[in-house]
Amino acid sequence: MDQMDCRILHILKDNGRETASDISKKVHLSVSAVLDRIKKMEESGLIKGYTVVVDSKAMGNDVTALMEISLEHPRYHDSFTEVIMEHPNILDCYYLTGDYDFVLKISCASSDELERIHRTIKSVPGVSATRTHFVLKEIKNTYSAIPGEAAES
Repeated sequence: MDQMDCRILHILKDNGRETASDISKKVHLSVSAVLDRIKKMEESGLIKGYTVVVDSKAMGNDVTALMEISLEHPRYHDSFTEVIMEHPNILDCYYLTGDYDFVLKISCASSDELERIHRTIKSVPGVSATRTHFVLKEIKNTYSAIPGEAAES
């Protein structure tokens, strides 16, 4: 990946529906060169896919929480992560060092729904402790980091 790929990625990160024609104008490459570079990044797995970013509140999910989870023993890791992968309200799950084993990002409609999710997680075999933090306000939410400076317009 070179600087040109980084510039193309920055543009696609801002708008995954940007046309190759518009990208080519911004980075001063031919449309075919832009398409070739995008295809190579997709084939290599650097670009994993394209998605839609929705407004959680507009979707009726007014509560965002971060939940830390401790497991009794590492043998519970796989069964715990299987449950997490299937739960639609758990947006992110990170395996950690430190006092807790995992942190989850949860989006749901209400504190009552968060309580139900909490009970579900607490009932997973091997879960020994949880700590939940309500998000008061989202300040920054970036889905991926791309090296280098911001894309030029």
